This record gives sequence, structure tokens and C-alpha cells, in this order.
Amino acid sequence: MERVISFFKKEPVLVAACLLAIISAFFVPPDAEYIGYIDFRTLSILFCLMTVVAGLRGIGLFDILAQKMLSMVRNTRQLMLIPVLLCFFLSMFITNDVALITLVPFTFTVFELAGGEYEKRLIVPVTAMETIAANLGSMLTPLGNPQNLYLFGRADMPIGSFLLLMLPYSALSLIMLVVWVLMLSRKDHDVPEIRFAVRASLGSKRLMILYLTLFAICLLSVVRIVHYGIALAAVVISVFFSDRKNLAKADYSLLATFVGFFIFIGNMGRIQWFCDFLENVISGKETLTAVISSQIISNVPAALLLSGFTDDINALIVGTNLGGLGTLIASMASLISFKQLSIKYPEHKGRFMVCFTVSNIVFLLVLLVLYFLLYLLN
Repeated sequence: MERVISFFKKEPVLVAACLLAIISAFFVPPDAEYIGYIDFRTLSILFCLMTVVAGLRGIGLFDILAQKMLSMVRNTRQLMLIPVLLCFFLSMFITNDVALITLVPFTFTVFELAGGEYEKRLIVPVTAMETIAANLGSMLTPLGNPQNLYLFGRADMPIGSFLLLMLPYSALSLIMLVVWVLMLSRKDHDVPEIRFAVRASLGSKRLMILYLTLFAICLLSVVRIVHYGIALAAVVISVFFSDRKNLAKADYSLLATFVGFFIFIGNMGRIQWFCDFLENVISGKETLTAVISSQIISNVPAALLLSGFTDDINALIVGTNLGGLGTLIASMASLISFKQLSIKYPEHKGRFMVCFTVSNIVFLLVLLVLYFLLYLLN
């Protein structure tokens, strides 16, 4: 019983997706159409990216990058700005959650080495801003987070159109992040040179070349130059024979969550009264509906749910990306930072929640103003 309760606490979104799929099956009994619900392209590319990025992280590539960047810190402003910008730009290519898993522990180490005064005063705002930066940076590309990959495939749009759609929000986000950090580091002081006790190193150059090659194949698959089936076969076969244990590192619970929501959405789409009701509710209000829904169920489930009942996928892309700001669960990646900080600095949990929430609300409101301005101009 304890294991069941523990699983429910660990995977609430997966449990909810499975329950919704099961309940919907009572209204639409399983039949041959169920297989058509599943977006195999999204699942395949998502699995490939998770596996490849886990491999690159496992051989220490991101650790080396983080150490090289953070070792250049010379003053308070750089101490805050470098990890935040690293999260912002890396999340565009390795997803927001992987960026936080990799960089937040490094940030803790950097502040410990910088000295107790900096650690006590700045660790909370920097961790909060790293989290926001990862969620904002990941907006720009289909690779940044799972809902972008799914909606990009659903819209069947060129990669350039996706980038142009999110570029105004990403550019303003970058400006706000820099301004925010500069405001927090008004008193700029020199800090001791940061020397890492243990230097990160690449595990295997052969594996690095393999994973970088596979990453390139994944990118070509995202932009539809290479068929997703070819990318999936290349990743599975190559990793199986070269780094087999890495196949277990993909987030299979996320993949199962997608399947659960695909089944639920597919079934609900075959219930005419429900479909008509939800389409009437969100019609013309897709972006705001996505933002609000994300605050309650997080932006990935919101994207999966709402996409079944509207054709305005562009509005959902904007809404679910902006919706990653706000509450702690608006983007599940935010929980990574909160959990890591809660373990390392349990006394700062309350302070983190206040700093994180206030900052998120400010960023969300400013980006919503930009959305309405662009909407009026169009």
C-alpha cells in the first residue's frame, strides 16, 4: 500500500492521465480507432531526444561546459548572471528539465566555493531565476520542452515559423532576465576565484561522437528531413550496442502520460456533446485558456488536452509556453529546482516559494501584455 501511495505522489500527472483514459473508455469502448489516437512521431522523437541528451549528460559534456563558464566568475553580477543565462540558452536544445538537473547542483557548488555570505544572500534568488530562465529559454524551439515538440508536429509548421512565433517572447524574456539580475545585484562586489575541487571530464570520445551524431539525426527528424522511424531505429540500435544502460534513462512515465492523454482526447473527441462544449469554451480564447489551464494541470497536459478541441495550434503554443510561468506546477520542470533546493537548503523553502512566485507573476504579466499588443497589431 505504501508503494502505491508513493507512486501516486511521485507520478500524479501520469496517474491522472491513466485514470482519464480508463474513464473515457467506458463511454467509448476500445476499438480499432484507438491506435489512431497515438501520435507516434511525437513519442518517437521525444524518446530519442531524452535518450541522446541523457547520454551526453552521462559522459559529462554539460558538466564541462558549466564548469568552464562558471570558473570565469569574477564579481557578484557574473555570479548571478552566468548560471541564469546558461539555463536560458541550454534549455533551448537540451530541454528545460535537463538544464535544471545539470546546472542547479553546479550553482550550489559555485556558491559554496564563493563563500558563505554569497551563498546565504543569493542562492535563493539565483535558483529561482535559473528556473524561470529554463522555462523561458525553452519556449523558443520545438526541442525546448515536450509540449512544443508535440504542438510543432501537430501544426505541421516549418521550423522557421515556430521560431518567429516565439521569438518576440524569448527576446523580451532575455531582456527581462538580464534586468532582473542586474536589479538583484545592484551592489556589485568582487568574488574569490572559483576553483572546482574535481574537474569534470568526458567519459568517452567515441560515445561523444556517437551521441552528437544521433543528436544531429534527431534535429533532422524534428524538421522532417529524416523520417522519425529512421531516427528511432538509429538511436535504439546504436545505444543498445554502445551504451545499453542509457536506454533505461528515458522518462518513460512522461511517454506513458502522453499515451494516456492521447487516449482520453481521442475518446472525448468522439463524444459530440463534450466536443461541442469544449470547443465553444475555448474558441477564440485558446491562449488565455492554455495559460489558466497550465496553472492547474501544468503546461504539458494542458497542451495535450486542449489541442484536441481547437485548430488554432499557434495560440496553444504561445499559451502553454507562457503558461509555464506562474505556479510551481505550471511547468513540471520547476519542481526539479524546488526539490533540489529543499534537500540542500531546507531552511530556504519558504523564501524560495515567495521569490519564485512573485518573479513568475511579474514575468507572466509582462509577457501577457506583449501578447495582447501583438494580438492587436495583427
